[in-house]
Formats: sequence, C-alpha cells, structure tokens
Amino acid sequence: MLGLAMRARKLISGEDSVIQAVRSGKAKLVLLATDASANTVKKVTDKCRYYAVSCHTVCSRYELGRAIGKEGRVVLAVTDENFADSIRRLLTPNP
Repeated sequence: MLGLAMRARKLISGEDSVIQAVRSGKAKLVLLATDASANTVKKVTDKCRYYAVSCHTVCSRYELGRAIGKEGRVVLAVTDENFADSIRRLLTPNP
C-alpha cells in the first residue's frame, strides 16, 4: 500500500518535511520506524498529538524504505485520506 501511495505522490518522507505536513494539515497518517532516535520519536509524536494526526510505529527504517522503493526512511506521512484509511485498516488487528 505504501508503494502505491508513493507512486501516486501521496507520501512525504523525511523528518522536517513530515513535520511541516503535519503543521499544515496535509498529513493524514504518520508512520515512524521502530529504530528512530528518541529525539525524532518525541518530536514527531508531540507534533502529531498536538495537531491530532494519527501516528503509528511500524517497522525498521530499512523495511520502511524498502516498502517505498528507497533507502532507509525513518518517518513517512500519508497525505491522502483514502490511502491513510487503507493503511490504518492494515495496521489494526481484526478481532
């Protein structure tokens, strides 16, 4: 799903770009790597909490990068609501 979002240009990567997208209201969902630094985790989660954007910790930076066809990525923001809903459904376990 992340690869499709990347091809559709509905994905933003990089800490500064993601924080800017969260502030401007473009980010609908933020994905954070499990091996991100403590400073990055705090900065991104605080911004997401303040601006009411859902934030999920998913996998390592290399797996996150591989999912979008790039090198390691620590943080991604999905800017399309439909992609964000689909990814959220995949992340939440079914009862």
